[in-house]
Amino acid sequence: MLHKAESAANPCRPIADGDLVIVYEGFDSMKAVRVSANGNYNNKYGSFAHKEWIGKPFGSRAVSRKGSGWVLLLAPTPELWTAVLRHRTQILYAADIAMVVAFLELRPGAVVLESGTGSGSLTTSLARAVAPHGKVWTFEFHEQRAQLAAEEFKANGLGELVTVAQRDIEASGFPEELHGQADALFLDLPKPYMVVPSAARCVRPDGMFCSFSPCIEQVQRTCQELNAHGFRDMRTMEVLLRQLEVSRQALATDLESSMAPPQSKKQARRQEAAGNAGGGGGGNGPKRQKAADGSAVAVVAKPVPFGRGHTGYLTFARRVVEFS
Repeated sequence: MLHKAESAANPCRPIADGDLVIVYEGFDSMKAVRVSANGNYNNKYGSFAHKEWIGKPFGSRAVSRKGSGWVLLLAPTPELWTAVLRHRTQILYAADIAMVVAFLELRPGAVVLESGTGSGSLTTSLARAVAPHGKVWTFEFHEQRAQLAAEEFKANGLGELVTVAQRDIEASGFPEELHGQADALFLDLPKPYMVVPSAARCVRPDGMFCSFSPCIEQVQRTCQELNAHGFRDMRTMEVLLRQLEVSRQALATDLESSMAPPQSKKQARRQEAAGNAGGGGGGNGPKRQKAADGSAVAVVAKPVPFGRGHTGYLTFARRVVEFS
């Protein structure tokens, strides 16, 4: 993702008027802000003048006017853009996007076809993978969504890499001028199996195909069509993301103490006094100081009890040429 068109040559330059900045307020709170010399950003932490951001490097910590709070000013990467973009449709998230970019074997200079632009979440990552000389052709059947996506890509500096067109790919297939031109192709459609014949005409030999489908019945029919149209090395996967929560907790370090019956307050005071006096036990070996309940504070990690479950199935296949 680029801040402005000229950022391609100098991605580490300071923040400038007109740049897109991701304002980080917290782990689960980020917003996309277009910098304006006369603009202000207001949140619960205070008021921030845009003119004070200009000239600062991305990654800077900005303090509010009254000094009561701060935010981080981050460069708009595809991963952060996915977290803050306006949803016009359901979108793909980082876990699925990472697998798509990896298994489509994308590289700088590659040509990618996409059908189902939606909110542009995946498209932005595709563009970064093929930059600076590659091309992403993305198609959206809904005219207004296609127009909004094209405007966003241009505003975010991706206009040279991404071309958006309004077209019903399920009904009409990909344009003839793209036949034999694609190194990779991605479908996010209700009926991807209907587009496989057109995809076979577009993907070059040894090129990769991917479809995203929420239902296994869609996967089954798509795989049948892929097998009938010269695709091999088919694989389907479901990506489930599990996050861990890291925190400090009191843990029992003495097994016998933790399994013993509860003590009365009087017994606990006696034990604590004896420990402080250093008596008891015959004096054999060094004595360890421990809390009265035999516990210690430790850093632990456990799975977060909530999160996204099933999103969809990713089906990959490779275009091959059969020799008789």
